[in-house]
Amino acid sequence: MASGKILLITGVSSGFGRALAQEALAEGHTVVGTVRSAQAKRDFESLSAHAALGRILDVTDFDAIDGVVSEIETSVGPVDVLVNNAGYGHEGIMEESPLAAMRQQFDVNVFGAVAMMKAVLPFMRKRRRGHILNITSMGGHITMPGIAYYCGSKFALEGISEALGKEVKSFGIAVTAVAPGSFRTDWAGRSMTRTPRSIADYDAVFDPIRKAREEKSGKQLGDPRKAARAMLAAMAAEHPPAHLLLGSDALGLVREKLAALADEIGAWEALTVSTDG
Repeated sequence: MASGKILLITGVSSGFGRALAQEALAEGHTVVGTVRSAQAKRDFESLSAHAALGRILDVTDFDAIDGVVSEIETSVGPVDVLVNNAGYGHEGIMEESPLAAMRQQFDVNVFGAVAMMKAVLPFMRKRRRGHILNITSMGGHITMPGIAYYCGSKFALEGISEALGKEVKSFGIAVTAVAPGSFRTDWAGRSMTRTPRSIADYDAVFDPIRKAREEKSGKQLGDPRKAARAMLAAMAAEHPPAHLLLGSDALGLVREKLAALADEIGAWEALTVSTDG
């Protein structure tokens, strides 16, 4: 990637957003990072006197987003890369989890990301260049019990990313959905919201998964700094991928899912084609 690009990254206080900001700054890029408090803004801007610029923005404040992006374009410069990183995980059995929890999950993980994309697209389209990276998850390809709302939000963002990529390709704009596996971030820790358990019937399917997640917390295979470098490599690519998995766990699980899907499609093929004509 040519030096001196301007990256707009949502949610730079921790996790992938923070790691990506630090690696991008080290490469000589300018990073405008969104945070949700004045203290977080000061913390972020302390990373670089000139190149780390904080903006206070909650991505669910949809009415504020256009103004913030316009101000960045005017006072900082053209946004070359948007990274939709702000997001969180919701853990909860679907039957037990209120619709309000799903609405909040989608507001942040889907609507917030789409609102950011809609804000930068007029500028990128006019310039006939740009790159949007949406941080999804291997949970946007595979599923497991207890994170239905989260997987739903990430499946949605994967689909929106792929469709948008086809809409804007002729304008020189690339869209990449980046799906990390398990990394040493706060995703399963303080960043996760949990709906309390209430139906004993689900204990057998859910308890082992929660136990495994808790035991793995802090010891995950993935290194966020290496993920950041991989994202910078994707930004530098002449033809960036529409989908990028990060981590050997994500690779194995997604390949397994695709193989199982192919098997199931084959097993039901006769019924599938019986509806023609």
